[in-house]
Amino acid sequence: MHNNSSMLARAIQLTTLAAIAAPAGALAGGFSLNEQSASAMGTANAGAAANPENATTALFNPAGMSQLSGTNISFGAAVLDIDAEARQSSLSAVRRNPAVPVQPATGGGDIADPAVLPNFYLTHEVSDRVDVGFGIHAPYGLAADYEDDFAGRFFADKTELTAIAFTPSISVNNGNGLSVGAGINLIYAEGRLSRYQDLSAVAGPAALALDEPYADIEGDDIAATFRVGVLYELSGMTQIGLSVQTGTDLDLDGDATISDFPVLSSPGQTTTLTEKVRVPLAIPGSATLGLRHRFNDSFTLLAGATYARWSRFEELDIYSREGQSGEVSQATGRQPGQPITHITEKWQDTWQLNLGGIWQVTPDWALKAGYAWDESPVNKQYVTARIPSQDRHWLTLGAQWKEIAGGWTVDAAMGTLLFSGDAKVNDREYGHDNPTQPATPANYQGTYDLSAWSAALQVSKAF
Repeated sequence: MHNNSSMLARAIQLTTLAAIAAPAGALAGGFSLNEQSASAMGTANAGAAANPENATTALFNPAGMSQLSGTNISFGAAVLDIDAEARQSSLSAVRRNPAVPVQPATGGGDIADPAVLPNFYLTHEVSDRVDVGFGIHAPYGLAADYEDDFAGRFFADKTELTAIAFTPSISVNNGNGLSVGAGINLIYAEGRLSRYQDLSAVAGPAALALDEPYADIEGDDIAATFRVGVLYELSGMTQIGLSVQTGTDLDLDGDATISDFPVLSSPGQTTTLTEKVRVPLAIPGSATLGLRHRFNDSFTLLAGATYARWSRFEELDIYSREGQSGEVSQATGRQPGQPITHITEKWQDTWQLNLGGIWQVTPDWALKAGYAWDESPVNKQYVTARIPSQDRHWLTLGAQWKEIAGGWTVDAAMGTLLFSGDAKVNDREYGHDNPTQPATPANYQGTYDLSAWSAALQVSKAF
């Protein structure tokens, strides 16, 4: 018992540290991440709301905990690597003063580095009718970083969102095939936005000889979403599950810093401006329907659909927390009641459709495969350099090994994202229905080549 407790404590510790340290990959369903479980990833998350294989059901549908016996843990990690790079031949960049060229002007390189997404889940059977659970996972994330000579550096440089969620949950069942569950996602999130500042409107051609001021905004917040789930056994071979999660709003409080800002009264000198700011960020609500049907002891078919209300994310604004007295507000000429900067997003609601299967080759070994059609929420009229996304096909393969006597299960999965076309960015400064300032001639355009792969490993133990 002591060894099991030590293993459990160590798994929780490693999962928490890794989730805080590693930002997630860009372009993954807006900033929502699919890679929460290797066992579910093997079937592209198909039927996850109706297929409680292990403790990961505490996340996908807490009602599924009622079908697990005793105490169960599952822990593991996924690696997500996305390649996103603007074609050099497609680039077009215009400054605020169009007579001043953008130099240098490259595509900014591959903007997304590999990311590690850890997870840990625990369930415990309190009685024949009641089960409780807990999870640690990374539900949302974004990471994009351009090289310093990026042609669109006045629109975007670094974009980061790192989130970790702690998920306590409970389920009850009526003993006749019906279970209901509920859980809370307590989310801690950190965000960062940065870009270079264009001086061409005030300095003209002399801007080419000046250091480009660098704006960097960082903040964090804590919020919560709520999940409820229902699982019903239609027969001994078929069951259906529904899981619904509320949306929430993060208010990332932090600081804005602009370095190398010119001192107008002392030509040649620069200073650093700072101001306390906040960045509101809308998190979507969602609903997932899952179906599991066992044709026989060898083959199980899984299907699912998820609807997400990404239309809640209408703009990406930065607001002052110092009124009109902040240094950045004064330097940018912000008007009372208006954000320091505004970017129109107007994201759209999305569907993800999943289909998968499990082939039980032997009592110990199973093979999995899955497919998902995953819509991008990014509005094609407002594609920015921060999130050059597209709709995608998700293809996955998985394998599962069970040691029935010891209660151990190991899942491994891998997948690839096939994007349906190239992402075309057309970024306009103060454009896109901006309520703060009239549009300037500043513009960045580029076509992005996108590709991605992922792999995951998970260990589960039933006590």
